[in-house]
Order: sequence, then C-alpha cells, then structure tokens
Amino acid sequence: MGDMSEIVAADIGGTHARFAIAGIDDRRVVSLGETFTFSTADHADFEAAWEAFGQALGRALPDRAGIAVAGAPEGDRLKLTNNPWVIHPGRFGERLGLASYRLVNDFGAVGHAVAQLDETWFRHLCGPERPLPAEGVISIVGPGTGLGVGQLVRRGGGYLVVETEGGHSDFAPLDSVEDGLLAHLRRRYGRVSVERIASGPGLPSIHEALAARDGETIPEQSERELWRAAMAGEDRLASAALERFFLSLGAIAGDIALTQGAAGVVIAGGLGLRLADHFAGSGFRERFVAKGRFAGRMKAIPVKLITYPEPGLFGAAAAFAERYR
Repeated sequence: MGDMSEIVAADIGGTHARFAIAGIDDRRVVSLGETFTFSTADHADFEAAWEAFGQALGRALPDRAGIAVAGAPEGDRLKLTNNPWVIHPGRFGERLGLASYRLVNDFGAVGHAVAQLDETWFRHLCGPERPLPAEGVISIVGPGTGLGVGQLVRRGGGYLVVETEGGHSDFAPLDSVEDGLLAHLRRRYGRVSVERIASGPGLPSIHEALAARDGETIPEQSERELWRAAMAGEDRLASAALERFFLSLGAIAGDIALTQGAAGVVIAGGLGLRLADHFAGSGFRERFVAKGRFAGRMKAIPVKLITYPEPGLFGAAAAFAERYR
C-alpha cells in the first residue's frame, strides 16, 4: 500500500454538476467525501462551478481530478448532452490549476464504479446468487434518459472499461404486442432503437402504443407522472406499460450479455435504483433467459443492480485512480 492522496471527483450531467473530494491509494478509490451539487443553469461554465465547489469547501482544491461528462470526452472542445457548457480540457492547467486529470464519459465512469465498488453495493436480481466474476466480461446496462451500455473486462487482477453505443442497436419485437409497439414507433421515428423503449421516455411511448391498440384515450400527463402512476399501480394501462418495459429491458439486457460474451450483468442508470423493488415481480428474468438453445447459459449469469447513490462521481475518481499510480 502507498500513501492515500486526494483528488477532485466531478460528474457533469445535463442539469447538475456534482463534486466531491476522493481519497485514492494503490490505484483504487478508498474514500469519497460529501457530495456538492450545483445547477448547470446557475453557473456560467465548468470553471465557475469548480470555483463554487472550492468556496463551499472552504479550502484549496487538489491539483488532480477525475471528471465524468455527459457526452464524448474527445477533442479540445467538449459539447455536453443537454448542457449549455463547453468544456476546454486544454485550459484545465491554467484555469483550474490541474497538474493531471482523466476525462471519461458518464457511463464509462459507471463501468469504473462497477469495477471498484465493494460487493455490498450490488443487489441480486436474478441468476446464481454469487458475486460478480473476478475474471471475464461484465455487461453494464443503464436505463435513464437514454440507455447506457458498457462493458467491463476483468483479467489478471486488472480491468478495462469499454464504452459502447449499444443503446442504439435495433429494437427486435418478440410478440404481437411488441410488433404493434414497433409499428407505432416506426411511424414516429423511422428507425427504432432499443433506447426508444428501455429508457425513461420509453414508458410514455409504450403507454401510447397500448392505448392505441385498445382504442383508449389517455390523459395528458408528464413522463414523471406516468412513471409514478405505473410504479404505484394506480392505473391499469400505466401498469401494463411498466410490465412491457421490464419484458423489453430483460430481452435487451440478455441480447447485450450474449453479444458481449458476459459472465455477469449489472443494471445501472438513473432508473435502475428507482425500479429496484419492481424487478422481482416482473417478467425481466423470464425474458433475460429466453434465448433458445442458450437459455442454460443465460441462467448461469448473475444479474445485479448497483445501489451506490453516486456511481458516476465514484467512477470518475476510480477512472483517475486506475490510470495514475
């Protein structure tokens, strides 16, 4: 073991920027301090939020940082998803006083969190009740505003996180209800990706398609209101849409596991934790394993839900720790 050192961990999303001080030692995160959250609308740019964090903390900030961003962390001018800020990594030295940093995509950060978090932060969903494998591939599937898909490869005590765009693969219907759902969405979007169904905005789409099939009119309601009604079981059609959401998420997660050669699967994303208590009673597992001749293989894969409250922030720190000794 070396000496613990401090870095800044930052997770920059569409509406919020989160900061904390992380302790790292021997290429791992050993502590994560209190989280400070700032609205991106209230701060002119990343540098302004960084300064606000330093002021809130009342101390000089470390000169090393792990930073997760909503978007591709490439080039010298980063445009973020749903966020007006433009980030210029080339100015981090002069503007933020950083000697070294690591930038990762927000879902890549979740991959680093999965790699380094203690197994107590993973809730068992289905498959054999054993920890995630110490060797091999772990698929990470994160329904939220979109569908994040990543891959964690563990080998010889080390690991590699692979960021993917698996959420944009084509949606494959598995029964006549989903044939109708695909037709409904194709009229609107042309091409229909799995993200159109297995995400926050996916539930209203499923709900509309079911209503159209049944010739029902549905009240005007926000996505948030629909999710609340569906999870509370207050509305028959909303509950039916939620069940369809779980069936599709199970099928999609199973496809991703097959495609990536996974020995374990982790469900993450903004929706994952909110839906924690609904997996057991849903058709998620049934669809996850329903892969014909490969059903036996699918049943042998442990599927977990990450329960850590700030995986992006932890993962930003973990990404830095993994690269810099």
